[in-house]
Amino acid sequence: MSTNDGPATEAPFDARAEARRLLRTSRWGTLATLDRRAGGPYASLISFAADVDGAPLLLISRLAVHTRNLEVDPLCSILLAQVGAGDPLLHPRVSLTGHAEKTEEPRARRRFLACHPDAAFYAGFADFAFYRMVVHGAHLVAGFGRIVDISPEDLLLAMGEASGLLPAEEEAVAHINADHADAVALYATRLLGRREGSWRVTGIDPEGCDLALEEERARLLFSERVTSPAELRIALQQLATRARG
Repeated sequence: MSTNDGPATEAPFDARAEARRLLRTSRWGTLATLDRRAGGPYASLISFAADVDGAPLLLISRLAVHTRNLEVDPLCSILLAQVGAGDPLLHPRVSLTGHAEKTEEPRARRRFLACHPDAAFYAGFADFAFYRMVVHGAHLVAGFGRIVDISPEDLLLAMGEASGLLPAEEEAVAHINADHADAVALYATRLLGRREGSWRVTGIDPEGCDLALEEERARLLFSERVTSPAELRIALQQLATRARG
């Protein structure tokens, strides 16, 4: 499995992998809700993060029109698009459909703020709340002939046998950023070809880890799926060895 977080150019096209990459590296998206007054679609710009299984996480204010719409009808859609040079329509994007549910799960708060540190300033305001999207389906457009419908089962990670990894994620992220910052930088620069800088890990899941430097986001895949803290340590050590070699 490749560790490159960009679209594959030589390997066969993998729609599931590309959609998952967009989920993990997108910070902003367009949220479409049903207008509670007119009944038609209402689109707005939102900040975006992914839960450990890839499900969308939102931090939105009840003062916003889209939040009031969701309180009446939780059905919604989110468009995530990769921004780059040239024609925007030539870049990959994925549309997610589902419904939004308010969540007080501490992991949702932690993972969202890891992706959007500046949001910590207003995350505690009384009118703000975290929401998790229950995905019903996805539609990927990744270029000519690469238009694919993706089921929730193929888009999101199954966490069953990897449930032991969940309680260890927060400590693992803190540990690697505090004690192995040099390895994280090598992951980004030598394994992913990204620019030099103080890269940090924002999240870990069975398939890989998410990296951040200022406004940039990158996705690093493990060679094998990890389901426990012990397997995670081995996977990170293997990546560090590759990066240093």
